[in-house]
Amino acid sequence: MWHCLIIEDDKDNARYLANGLAELGYSSSVVHDAVSGMHHAMEGTWDVIILDRMLPGNVDGLTILSALRALGKKTPVLVLSALSSLNERVSGLRAGGDDYLIKPYSFSELIARIQALIRRNTTWSEPTSLQIDDLSVSLASHRVERAGRAIALQPREFRLLTYLMMNVDKVVTQTMILDIVWGYNFDPHSNIVPVLVSRLRKKIDMPTSTPLIHTVRGVGYILSDNPSLSHTA
Repeated sequence: MWHCLIIEDDKDNARYLANGLAELGYSSSVVHDAVSGMHHAMEGTWDVIILDRMLPGNVDGLTILSALRALGKKTPVLVLSALSSLNERVSGLRAGGDDYLIKPYSFSELIARIQALIRRNTTWSEPTSLQIDDLSVSLASHRVERAGRAIALQPREFRLLTYLMMNVDKVVTQTMILDIVWGYNFDPHSNIVPVLVSRLRKKIDMPTSTPLIHTVRGVGYILSDNPSLSHTA
C-alpha cells in the first residue's frame, strides 16, 4: 500500500482527495495547517506528499517544502496551487517540488501525476489484485471472489476490505478505518465501524469458510487466515 500525506486547509477538498485515493487502495493521512503539516512531513514515512501551496498562518507550503529539502528529505512532493503564472510554477519547482498542479484540476490527472512520482522513486509496481486464502480482489474491476463465488460489495465495504487486505496480519484501529473509509473523523464512540465490519464479515466469512476478519477487542480488527486468531472474533 502506498502512503500519502495530504496537507490541505480546504477540508472538503482534502476529504475528496483522501476518499478518491482510498478507493484506489492508497492510505492517506490528512492535516489542515502548516504546523501539523511540517511535523507530519518531517516525522512520517510517505511515498508521496500532496501539498497545498497556500496555507493559513505565517508558514506556507513552499516553506514546508524548502525545510524538507534542506534536511535532505527526498519524499516526492506534488504541489497544488491556484497560482498559475509561470513564475509561480517555477518558484514551486525551485523550492523542491517534484510536480506542480494548478487548481482546479481533474482527479484523474492528479492520480496520474502521483503514480508517475511514485514510479520514479521506487522499483515496486502497484498491485492490481490481492489474495489471501481463497479470497481474491481485483483492484481494477472491483471484483471480489471467495472460493470462486462472486461477492457484491458496496463502495465502503470494498474500501474497507482492500484496506484490510493491504494490511494483512496487522491490526487496524477504528480511527484508522474512519480515516480511510470515510476520510474524516466521526465520534470515536460511534458504532459505524463495527456495523460496517459486521456487514462485510457476513459477506466474506461464510459458515463453511475459514474466518478471515477478526476483532481484536479493545484494539481494532485484523484480516488473517491464522486459525489461532479465531478466539479474538
